[in-house]
Amino acid sequence: MCQYSSQDGFATDWHLVHLGSRAQGGAGLVILEASAVVPEGRISPGDLGLWNDAHIPALERIVQFIHSQGARAAIQLAHAGRKASTKIPFSGAGPLSAAEGGWQVVAPSALAFAPGDALPQALDQAGITAIIDAFAQAARRALKAGFDIVEIHAAHGYLLHQFLSPLANQRTDAYGGSFQNRTRLTLQVVDAVRAQWPSHLPLFVRISATDWVPGGWSVDESVQLSRLFREHGVDLVDVSSGGQVPNVQIPTGPGFQVEFAARIRREAAVLTAAVGLITDPVQADAIVAQGEADLILLGRELLRDPYWPLHAAAVLAEPSSWPQQYLRAAPPHSPARTPITRPEKA
Repeated sequence: MCQYSSQDGFATDWHLVHLGSRAQGGAGLVILEASAVVPEGRISPGDLGLWNDAHIPALERIVQFIHSQGARAAIQLAHAGRKASTKIPFSGAGPLSAAEGGWQVVAPSALAFAPGDALPQALDQAGITAIIDAFAQAARRALKAGFDIVEIHAAHGYLLHQFLSPLANQRTDAYGGSFQNRTRLTLQVVDAVRAQWPSHLPLFVRISATDWVPGGWSVDESVQLSRLFREHGVDLVDVSSGGQVPNVQIPTGPGFQVEFAARIRREAAVLTAAVGLITDPVQADAIVAQGEADLILLGRELLRDPYWPLHAAAVLAEPSSWPQQYLRAAPPHSPARTPITRPEKA
């Protein structure tokens, strides 16, 4: 969940407290927000970044605290593409003007996301190659900062998703047209990140399973791409949807995207994570127990309640460990949690 609370990509005390509280609250995995691999890949000037080695120390401090609470730490690597250079949401809306510090946005094709948005510049081969390398270098920095998992963000209408979808990608070169061409950049990024990321540490990819629009990226294509992900060393596909086209009518409801995670898990034979309006512990437990997904990822629900995992354990009558400082408020016989150490290569 983007916090839009960075300056020049640096993590702050807000991030430490925000993310640390979720680790205190019992989450097994804490995933940092979409972090730009280049400055121009930020959604807004307040986005977190990982394009500079100078970003590493503040992130390392956060990772160490997450580990001290018995949780694992992950970070999303992202490039917003044509959805970049916008105002920080809680200080306005719409694209940044040049006077406000806006920058040239890029995309597979010169197509704006919405009327009034900045017209992107279509990437040439040199630009594509530079972005692939930027993802790889960001993965290297994530490893140095001590993260346990990296997730490549290829969903929600951001750059990699833009290349996947015919609605945003109208190229006629090796990166446009056919399924093979439209998936080329995403797979090249996966390969570049996997080359930097040790084989014993997991690599996730987040996708939008469907654009929810005829002629857009489809669930069938998501299944096909997920099979390729497995062959390219991806350990888990984080299955969301939408974000490519504004004002799309999506039939939302509790667990409305779980069916996509279940189908990809079944037909692509790859681990999946389910997301989207999963708010009830019994609901979350059933999704995993029924084999619809291997992992439940929570966003807004953990913004509402940082201690949701501890509350969920109580509802499900499952054991849970508590910070020793909070044991006086814990259910009887709850153990104090112990720090974890980073897994070493076997």
